[in-house]
Amino acid sequence: MSEEPATWTLLMLCIAGTYLWRGLGVLVSTRIDPDGAMFQWITCVSYAMLAGLISRMTVLPLGALAETSLWERLVAMGLAFVVFFLCRRNILLGVLTGVLILVLLIESREWIAALAA
Repeated sequence: MSEEPATWTLLMLCIAGTYLWRGLGVLVSTRIDPDGAMFQWITCVSYAMLAGLISRMTVLPLGALAETSLWERLVAMGLAFVVFFLCRRNILLGVLTGVLILVLLIESREWIAALAA
């Protein structure tokens, strides 16, 4: 029972800290020029980090993705990029295409193995 007030105090401090930084973000955001050099640099760094993460997941996967072959991951990623660019850079369609292609490749491999057995 004695931990309950401490838990509520900690929760309130966390909420206050979160809203403090959100409020400061709102105040600072009015002074940021989205076409400025600093903002463009931050955008480039974020895209580079995203590209690095995607490359790492493709070449050195972990978990269930590691059980797929490299060619299956590359084909799914390549077709996802094609759909992404053909559909006016629609991220949702690109991701869904990549997932669907990867699932189909994995399932077809299992079907072929079952037929061969």
